[in-house]
Amino acid sequence: MLAVTDNAATVIRDLTEQEGVPEGAGLRIATDESAGAFRLSLAPEPQEGDQVVDAAGARLFLDQEAAQILDDKALDAAVDAQGGVQFAVGERPQRA
Repeated sequence: MLAVTDNAATVIRDLTEQEGVPEGAGLRIATDESAGAFRLSLAPEPQEGDQVVDAAGARLFLDQEAAQILDDKALDAAVDAQGGVQFAVGERPQRA
């Protein structure tokens, strides 16, 4: 299952707790086959077949293909000086 860093969990909670975002919303990660990439969006609820990841109160919804691709990965996030958010997928840290 996709691991979520503390930074990513904080950013996702900040995004989903904004005014106008429904309670229970999450960050949805879906595959975009035409672009060969992932598409990220705020979603009010998971779509049928989505894997739901709850990391420290941050909810993620992964479509089936994204869940398979990201199974052994970690999601991180950073916010730049202008408030822009960047997500990054990397290798999951190995546990001792």
